[in-house]
Amino acid sequence: MAQTVLYVHGDPRLAGTPQDALPTARELARHTGHAVICARYHPRFPQALDDVYDAWEHCRGPVAVAGKRLGGALVAGLLLRLRDEGATPPSCAVLSSPVLDFTLDAPSLLLNATADRTVDAEALSLRAAAYAGTTRRSHPLLSPLHGNLHGLPPLQLHAAGTDVLLDDTLSFATRAAHSGVSVDLRVYEDSSAQGLRQLGAMAEFLHAWCPSELVGPHH
Repeated sequence: MAQTVLYVHGDPRLAGTPQDALPTARELARHTGHAVICARYHPRFPQALDDVYDAWEHCRGPVAVAGKRLGGALVAGLLLRLRDEGATPPSCAVLSSPVLDFTLDAPSLLLNATADRTVDAEALSLRAAAYAGTTRRSHPLLSPLHGNLHGLPPLQLHAAGTDVLLDDTLSFATRAAHSGVSVDLRVYEDSSAQGLRQLGAMAEFLHAWCPSELVGPHH
């Protein structure tokens, strides 16, 4: 059975639609030969995580997961939820510039505020509050950086050195590695370099952990 990648979109405004993800999905499918499915989700937590969970349930065969920005948060939350339920995890997971801590107290939010032109830090705070709603900001399924990271599948994380949320990626990678998770961390000099080199690195990682000859259901 062919390998499937569940891709969860996201943008710097914590918004977007599956249609926004289609160019990346097409390129990822072309680079890997895997089927790529784009998840649709509500703009609020926890409904968004429920939607991604349902998309995971819909997939069949060996499945990897990947997510960008808010999609990265949802992918990480999905990993924690599946592990806590005792479900078979994805083959591997890729997080691209993920939002992993909705308390938004990362030093890089200030240090990189002028360098990262893709994110308005003030607007990010408002959108994060709207997305989280009444959920405690440090709840592990909302902010996976605050969760127990033991038992997760192999992870690849991407971020630009100029990203306002760089510290989310660095802290998550460090905690996951200390928890015994296989971690491949890629930090690029800026967002342009990330855009040029990330897709090839993702394809290599997926081929390493998700060979197409794998067979069998994922749950």
